Amino acid sequence: MDGRIHSIESMGLVDGPGIRTVVFLKGCALRCAYCHNPDTWTMEGATIMSPEDVYKKVSRFKPYFESSGGGITFSGGDPLLQPEFLIKTLKLCKEGGIHTTIDTSGYGIGRYEEILKYTDLVMLDIKHVNKEGYINLTGQNGDETYKFLEACQRCGTKLWIRHVVVPGITDSIEHLDALVDIIKGIKNVEKVELLPYHTLAMDKYKNLGMKYSLEGIEAMDKDKCRELEKYVLNKLC
Repeated sequence: MDGRIHSIESMGLVDGPGIRTVVFLKGCALRCAYCHNPDTWTMEGATIMSPEDVYKKVSRFKPYFESSGGGITFSGGDPLLQPEFLIKTLKLCKEGGIHTTIDTSGYGIGRYEEILKYTDLVMLDIKHVNKEGYINLTGQNGDETYKFLEACQRCGTKLWIRHVVVPGITDSIEHLDALVDIIKGIKNVEKVELLPYHTLAMDKYKNLGMKYSLEGIEAMDKDKCRELEKYVLNKLC
C-alpha cells in the first residue's frame, strides 16, 4: 500500500487546473526518447510514503486549491504502475474535498476503473499515432494506452489530451491529421495541448551515464508549435 515517491512539488501551475501539488511517483513502462525524468523509470532510490503521509502533506495546501480551482496531480514516471497506493491516496483526497488529476501515458497494470472512480481529470499523453511510431519513440506499441483510454470512456472521465511535438518525428501535417482523427473518436475531451520538445534534460542523461537518443535534434520552436496547435484545434472544431 505504501507508495514509491520520487518527489513532491507544491504550487504547480502547468499540471492541471489552478494551483496544484504534484506527486511524482517512481516507475514507468515506457522509455520515451525525449523523457525529461529518466530518474523516475525504476523504483530504485524512492522515498517510501503511505497514502496517509501524502494526504497529510498535500492537505496543507487546501486554501490555495480552493481559491484557484486547483488540487493534487499524480505524475511520474507513471502513477498507474502503483495502483493500490494510487487508489487509496485518491480516495483520501476525494473524501477531503481535493480535486484529483492523473498525468499519465496510460501504461499501467490494470484496476483502471477503480482508479478512475476517484479521479476528476486525466491528462493523457498520446505519444504517437501508430504502433510503429510508438515503438520507435517509447519501446512499447501503444496498446495499453488505448486500454486505459477505453476505461476512461466507460467511466466518463474528463480528459486533457497532450502530445509532444518533436521536429522531424511528430511535427508533420500528415501526423497531426492522424492525431486529429484519433482525438475525434474520444469523448469528454476538454482540452488539447501540443507541447514543444525541449532539450533541457540532456545534462541529466549525461550525469546518469545514459545515452540521449535524440541528441542532435534541436528543440521545437515554440511559436511554430503554437501554430500547429491552432491547426489541430481548428480541425477539431
